[in-house]
Amino acid sequence: MDTLTPPHGGGQPLLHQKGAETQAFGTLKQLPIGLGHDTRMYACQRLNRVLADTQILYSLYKKHHWLMRGATFYSLHLMLDKHAEAQLAIVDALAERVQSLGGVAVADPRHVGELTSIPRPPDGVEPVPVMLSRLLDAHERILIDARDAAARIAAEGDEGSADLLVSDVIRTGEAQVWFLAEHLVDTPLVRG
Repeated sequence: MDTLTPPHGGGQPLLHQKGAETQAFGTLKQLPIGLGHDTRMYACQRLNRVLADTQILYSLYKKHHWLMRGATFYSLHLMLDKHAEAQLAIVDALAERVQSLGGVAVADPRHVGELTSIPRPPDGVEPVPVMLSRLLDAHERILIDARDAAARIAAEGDEGSADLLVSDVIRTGEAQVWFLAEHLVDTPLVRG
């Protein structure tokens, strides 16, 4: 054996690989989970919409976390990061649910941008109350869609997806809305 030629495999990464798409977005592969094709297809479509919006909400939380200003900077900076972490966990749960139904989870940020219902914010910094209001608006859009999706998906017989929407998306979203909204109450810092 030539000592200059590595053995088969040799530890060299096979770089710059190309290949055909193995499953197109919007299609399903068959999995033995006891749910019909139409039910799974509908659930994947609805979950992907919520997933796209949740990815945008996560990004808004991170943006606003970085751009906080003023007397409440520290507490809001920490809270927004904590909320972002919770939203990131929801992103993962939604994506994994779509995959477990045999679908393809929306993942590329450019594709997410095409599917989201959440308006794009300005690229720069906004006043703190405007940033918080923007987060509240995004939450409300997601909550309205998630409630409708959960009810319709449950009616189709997919209790697993409905439970994910209610237990994770809706309950977490409602709690985060409460925390955000309380920061928009006009309360003096010094006098009562």
